[in-house]
Amino acid sequence: MSQSELRNFERSMAYHLAPAMLGIKPACLMSMEKNKDGLEENVELFNSRAYTKGMKLTVLCECKSRKLLFLYNEKLLSDRLADNRVRKLLESFGYDSRMTLEQQIERLSGRISASEDFPHEIGLFLGYPVDDVTGFIQNKGRNYLLCGYWKVYSDENRARRIFSNYDKCRNYLCNKLAQGESIYQALKIS
Repeated sequence: MSQSELRNFERSMAYHLAPAMLGIKPACLMSMEKNKDGLEENVELFNSRAYTKGMKLTVLCECKSRKLLFLYNEKLLSDRLADNRVRKLLESFGYDSRMTLEQQIERLSGRISASEDFPHEIGLFLGYPVDDVTGFIQNKGRNYLLCGYWKVYSDENRARRIFSNYDKCRNYLCNKLAQGESIYQALKIS
């Protein structure tokens, strides 16, 4: 893997995954070209270093030309999926409350691969408010109050604050990389 491939991958991560990498979101998604040079090596390198911060990057699904990468913070995502309201909604999608985190991610991966559309529960994994996930389902993606990182159906002001924080995370990491730091230096991962 070349330095150029590594830097490009790190820039993509900083742009798409910053809120999860900085610990204010349980998980994020990033789509990459399937045959991108160095993709597997970059994922392995990240996982070998980021595990100390409880982060893991995995391929959630792949199609003909792209791979969907899923970065998650194990503690934040475990806590999120254990929340009563989240767990009840997940159970309505066929998730068993006794599933491990890895089993829940595998089920999500299978549901994505088996469907033409994203399964609605993806929002729960990504930290979207339960009321917004149920609002999206009930309104079939229409009649939202605000559209940003997700479609908002409940607390617009809270969502605006969260969106602003996500933008700050992205700007922080992108600026650190623009100043010459690696993603690991920016995240203080040795």
